[in-house]
Amino acid sequence: MLRQGPISALVHGLVEYAAAALLIAAPFLFGFDSEAARALAIVAGVGVIVLAATTDFAAGLSRTLPVGIHVVLDLALVAVLIAAPFVFGFTDEGAPTAFFIILGVVHLLVTL
Repeated sequence: MLRQGPISALVHGLVEYAAAALLIAAPFLFGFDSEAARALAIVAGVGVIVLAATTDFAAGLSRTLPVGIHVVLDLALVAVLIAAPFVFGFTDEGAPTAFFIILGVVHLLVTL
């Protein structure tokens, strides 16, 4: 069993739904010029919604995914968010670079 941190599972789930909405809206809110950044934000947002909705915790809708796997996928998401500007080549564009790195760090803090 995973240890309960300072953020409850319910709050973690609600934060993930909000982060997913922010990921999906970010290209339009912040004017991402990079097609890679726009596509990754939307795909990641949809993925986070699916992850939050299927996890077996208070905010989950179908509760089919074990929490341990959710945590591993959260950490993988953190790695993707932080590495994305460098891997997908949009470091020259400030808005999506800052957005992905900041969201990745915040998501890591929420996960831990």
